[in-house]
Amino acid sequence: MRKIHVIGIGAGDPEQLTLQAVRALRETDVFFVLDKGEVKSDLVELRRDMLRTHIPEGTYRVVRARDPERDRSAGGAAYSPAVGDWRSARADIYERLIAEELGEGGTGAFLVWGDPALYDSTIGILEEVLARGAVEFTYDVVPGISSVSALVARHRTGLNRVARPVQITTGRRLAEGFPEGVDDVVVVLDARQTFRQYADQELDIYWGAYIGTPDEILASGPIAEAAPRIERLRAEARERKGWIMDTYLLRRRPKE
Repeated sequence: MRKIHVIGIGAGDPEQLTLQAVRALRETDVFFVLDKGEVKSDLVELRRDMLRTHIPEGTYRVVRARDPERDRSAGGAAYSPAVGDWRSARADIYERLIAEELGEGGTGAFLVWGDPALYDSTIGILEEVLARGAVEFTYDVVPGISSVSALVARHRTGLNRVARPVQITTGRRLAEGFPEGVDDVVVVLDARQTFRQYADQELDIYWGAYIGTPDEILASGPIAEAAPRIERLRAEARERKGWIMDTYLLRRRPKE
């Protein structure tokens, strides 16, 4: 029986891998990497750096495949079907890679940014592949340090305050309104800088991009003051690298 590790590799720092993750790396024969194209080729190189840091060269293979494009223009009722189509296209690729590149009894792995349980599709896609019945394998999941955890650690703060909840959401959902009954909101997958929508409110923002990598950028402060600075930093970074991954925490100030 083939075996697959789904390994959380943190936000980008090779030193943030857990001992469990390193052990799983050393058990792996073939690493499957989906390539997002030349613009994001440094994401592939970051993965290779992690492998070189933790396991000897020549003890494994890396197999790359092109990640299918997703319809990012789809919104409203069309959003979920577009994501479903993209996930099924990924499942086609996963199925082929496992069947063709991993021998019977071999161990393969998918390296997942952050934590596989937080806004990642790998587990669901593997379940779809298994449900098709064309290829058999077992899999396990190794948790990782998410960009959310890394963000608040770098800003030397916590996710929540005493006896208060915290909510993790997306930029798309934040655009529909600030969550009710919550004063601490972590936002991921926000390509449109939705925080600008709340620049007139009594909020502090803790923002970070490329967290855990040599390109890491951090900014924080009252949102009215920090938002223009973050916009500028974000635009400059995107122009320089061609892509950006960022996360932020919005924190409502306590009423006097």
